[in-house]
Amino acid sequence: MWVYIALLSAAFLGIYDVSKKSALKNNAVMPVLWFNTLFCSVLMTPFLIISHATGWLDNTLFYLPDGTLQMHLHVFVKASIVLASWVCGYFGMKHLPITLYGPVNATRPILVLLGGLLIFQEKLNLYQWIGVIIAVISFYMLSVSGKKEGIDFKHNKWIICTILATLLGAISAMYDKYLMGRFSNMFVQAWSNYYQLLIMTVLLFVLWYPQRRNSTPFRWKWSILQISLFLTAADYAYFFALTQADSMISIVSMIRRSSVIVSFIFGAMVFKEKNLKSKAIDLILVLAGLFFLLMGSL
Repeated sequence: MWVYIALLSAAFLGIYDVSKKSALKNNAVMPVLWFNTLFCSVLMTPFLIISHATGWLDNTLFYLPDGTLQMHLHVFVKASIVLASWVCGYFGMKHLPITLYGPVNATRPILVLLGGLLIFQEKLNLYQWIGVIIAVISFYMLSVSGKKEGIDFKHNKWIICTILATLLGAISAMYDKYLMGRFSNMFVQAWSNYYQLLIMTVLLFVLWYPQRRNSTPFRWKWSILQISLFLTAADYAYFFALTQADSMISIVSMIRRSSVIVSFIFGAMVFKEKNLKSKAIDLILVLAGLFFLLMGSL
């Protein structure tokens, strides 16, 4: 069951990426991210109020329990990691074609798997090693495709931002598995949103607001609201999948990265991005790597 829930999360995540690209086009990054954390927090607030004021949600999938100070500290750390990943990822998404950003971000499951190998002493089988090798090749191919558009993987700061976002996202994914074995998925999701809003509010008024006249102006777009709606849905399905006893973070992470298919199609059809033929080959390699990892992990 958790595999199908992860697939649903991937579909929502693909639409989230497309909404994010649309919202960031010719727009200020920090306010868009702040509104994202605000709306995500607002979406979770009714569950918090109803859970504490009534018994309507008791013993349901949407009940939001109380937490200890230690639990809140764990979630604050998780929120900080995710927000750092988002800041890097939003800047990368704004300045890179989505057909390039998506496949780079799709290498995250490889890092999660390697994290399991190094941190949790997991062992790779033949299929998994094939998947890792294909993923490394695909990453090199992406760098070649990027150069055709004047993007140097070694020196382009937006590629570096995207890579940092991917690394931090992989760290967050491994931490998620740890948290889901101990805490309620609703508790982690809701309070992550609240702490991200708190941190983002500080960053907005300290870093962006004083310099707002010297940077890209902020413009409201309805796609900003779409970001929060689809991210909240994707995260709920993701956290719920991880609460299943037999779920595997490496597999869930791989399945979620199939969202790149949605973003790639929209990049080709809606955003009219260039150099699609070579990027499609790169994407096929990324997905082939994920397929072998999936085969070796089931």
